[in-house]
Amino acid sequence: MAIATDAAGTQGQADYIDAPQLQLFVMGLFFIFGGITSLNDVIIPKLKELFTLNYTQAMLVQFCFFTAYAVIGIPGARLIKRIGYMRGAVAGLVTMMAGCLLFIPASQTATYALFLLALFVLASGVVIVQVVANPLISLLGKPETVHSRLTFAQAFNSVGTTVFPYFGSILILGSLATVTADQLSGVELDAYRTAESQAIVHGYLGIAAALAVVAGAVWLFRNALKGEKHEESSGLAGLDLLKRKRFGFGALCIFLYVGAEVSIGSLIVNYLMQSHVMGLQEQAAGKLIGLYWGGAMVGRFVGSAVLRVISPGKVLAAVAVGAIVLLAFSTHTTGTTSGYSLLAIGLMNAIMFPTIFTLACEKLGPRAADGSGIINVAIFGGAVIPLLTGMIADATGSLALAFILPAACYAVIASFGWYARKPA
Repeated sequence: MAIATDAAGTQGQADYIDAPQLQLFVMGLFFIFGGITSLNDVIIPKLKELFTLNYTQAMLVQFCFFTAYAVIGIPGARLIKRIGYMRGAVAGLVTMMAGCLLFIPASQTATYALFLLALFVLASGVVIVQVVANPLISLLGKPETVHSRLTFAQAFNSVGTTVFPYFGSILILGSLATVTADQLSGVELDAYRTAESQAIVHGYLGIAAALAVVAGAVWLFRNALKGEKHEESSGLAGLDLLKRKRFGFGALCIFLYVGAEVSIGSLIVNYLMQSHVMGLQEQAAGKLIGLYWGGAMVGRFVGSAVLRVISPGKVLAAVAVGAIVLLAFSTHTTGTTSGYSLLAIGLMNAIMFPTIFTLACEKLGPRAADGSGIINVAIFGGAVIPLLTGMIADATGSLALAFILPAACYAVIASFGWYARKPA
């Protein structure tokens, strides 16, 4: 493996790892953690019904899942710097397995808090894997194609987010129960919750088995990146990077983007079930989640080509404005027009994360692991924004009004795109 340098022989923007054979492996990691994250959109309506939750309480699923990014992001980066990318990936996959297995006691005790704990542990593993994947795909090729390469890798993330919710909806939301939790109490309610949550357990046990196989395969290649370089943090856990205006603004936009994307995805099922929108049953609405994430998949494959010829900052600003327009259109119309306008926002989301990430992290060089750790902390927006969106929905009694918050997030992202339209 070779480490490329610029003409002056210095490490910097021109550094890259010449190991193209590993790109497929990293794309596989994107597929895995993307699919697992998107299953939250299926679990939320299920747990909302089982535990008779309001929107704020249901959004604790996303809060606990994405809080792991705030807690584990920087320690995860330090772990990667200590043991390397490949061993770090194994550590993340094993942690994800542990989270999946925690769904067993959560179901047997019919305890909502245990489901939230299982999701936090699962997400902790996802964070570690993501700390590996984002900087690694950036380094596995020439710097001038980094925007396109990361967007292409994110497309595999979207393949996972498209496939997992569809089959998850069939498995988890496909119950034929003739009663609901709000009709039961006491022992009968506990028994109902235990029985109905078995579908969740079976799904995650299957995922745990698959993760075990992947972790074993990755372990066989644990020494594949000999010579990888990491620079020690010059500030507390690398937070000194936030002093760079471009990086700090980008980290904020990651916080807002993930929050907006997760807020919309989490409420799709309930939004489409409304009589004035599409009036769908729970499982039918759940299957349409795949269109939201599928739009992101298509957009990322297309975007990886577009970003080679058009300024990434300008593309980012344009799609952020497009998301605002679609949100406004969805909330001011009814029927299928309203529903599909909301689902189409997935297409606008397509290039946002990879483009914000690469624009923010330009010229970090050997500080890439630090930058990735901080960016992963910023993904904590997926905990905060959805919870606030749920609170607005409960306070106003309107999901349409609650979408004002994601729209405001997209407005800030548009301004960052315009700010970062020129190279750093």
